[in-house]
Amino acid sequence: MIWNRFGVCVEDGRWLIVITLLLFPIARMVRAQDTRQVTEPKIPASCTQLPAQLRAVGDKLAEADESKLDTARIQSALDKCKPGMAVELKPADGNNAFLSGPLEMRTGVTLLIDEGVTLFGSRDPAAYEVKTEGATPGLCGTIAMGAPPAVFPAPQRPAPARGGCRPFISINDAKDVGIMGDGVIDGRGYAKLLGKDYSWWEMARKAEPKNERYFTTRMIVASHADGLVLYRITLHNSTNFHVSVNQTNGFTAWGVHLLTPTTKGMDARNTDGIDPGSSTNVTVAHSWIDNGDDNIAVKTGTTHMSVLDNHFYSGHGMSIGSETYSGDSYLLVDGLTEDNTTSGIRIKSNVTRGGPVHDLTYQNICMRGVKNPIAISPYYTNQTTEGYEDPKYTGDRIPDYKAITIRNVLDTTPGDVLIAGLNDEHRTEVTLDGVRVNGITPQQVHGHFATVTVGPLGTNLDFSATDIKVVPWKSASDPAAKGAAFTCEGKFVPMQ
Repeated sequence: MIWNRFGVCVEDGRWLIVITLLLFPIARMVRAQDTRQVTEPKIPASCTQLPAQLRAVGDKLAEADESKLDTARIQSALDKCKPGMAVELKPADGNNAFLSGPLEMRTGVTLLIDEGVTLFGSRDPAAYEVKTEGATPGLCGTIAMGAPPAVFPAPQRPAPARGGCRPFISINDAKDVGIMGDGVIDGRGYAKLLGKDYSWWEMARKAEPKNERYFTTRMIVASHADGLVLYRITLHNSTNFHVSVNQTNGFTAWGVHLLTPTTKGMDARNTDGIDPGSSTNVTVAHSWIDNGDDNIAVKTGTTHMSVLDNHFYSGHGMSIGSETYSGDSYLLVDGLTEDNTTSGIRIKSNVTRGGPVHDLTYQNICMRGVKNPIAISPYYTNQTTEGYEDPKYTGDRIPDYKAITIRNVLDTTPGDVLIAGLNDEHRTEVTLDGVRVNGITPQQVHGHFATVTVGPLGTNLDFSATDIKVVPWKSASDPAAKGAAFTCEGKFVPMQ
């Protein structure tokens, strides 16, 4: 066996998720990750090949093609495909594009998008309308009247109007589904909606000042989707969240390339990358995420998750929250590079939506240009970054952060650090071991109601300007302190 420094074994060309032995007992590390043995996925054989009938030029479709939907053709193929096989979208006769409204995946079936092919989402909001009994027609692509309160209890939220938008791709009560290939899925969040004078993204930003509810589609939404795999696929310009996975046991995203917006300088509000919630056994590996909100946001009720050897660019970082009321636990983040994200390691909640968060390990992480390299906060106020003082909200959903280990983390540029608990009964407990933020001053270290244990590899964070309790490692002569210092040489590479 050949091992890399991240505690990952390379054998016969496959990456195997294994436990990391450095510093901590085996039992702790076994819990803090996906419990499956996850290997690189394989693309299945095709049950049918659908030739492209549209041609995109410069990643854009001609106006005359907007009515030429491939929805029925693709959906029929998905419905008829034998489990264990793929519906393949392929280029043909110089054509390279498909245009579709909502698609529903079936158990055991893979949607395979070939290199050079783009599956575009329709910009007609009527195509995404929820049409179940009792649904209010015409909501998709609009802003609701009236604003919900800025702070509200979780999980109780203002009751939404019946109806709205279906996702572009849905996986509901379907197991072992795949979305694979070297092609592109493009949600076209930038494009004007048919019959409207605004785009999906412009609608989202227009709704923000009054915290108004708006009805938008999402790119991929999965529920009860055990065994879901995203492999090598590229996701562009999602209208809202790219990948939302809930109530699922076993979800793998491997080699995913996620870029929104594709035109730099455009405003793509609320375009989270990958968001698992109420799920277990999740792995996101060898992926590249550049987007307009959290790169990864771990939602409430998620346990046993591994985030391995990924690269983040624009976005709000590696996040947990803001809803944590049913708890989040046993997370391993290993081998992450964050290049100009707003936050690095981010745990966010408040007393209207918080809960227990524990047994988290972050290690071998490189950052640069990150405003808040570490932000562990019970003070969330719906902002891009956390404030440093309690906003004094009222509620009984108490954030409680325990057993958090941050090891071998280097930020090559200065930024502010926040480590905070809500009060003395709910102190945040963190171990820092080999954590360095170059150029940081004591005035950039913030915190209250927290206990920080400094491991044998130390930290350059100075907590003297805070009321944080600092506890030394149990043995300053621990042999684990020996060895070469962690380095980020060669880690900062262009988005792929």
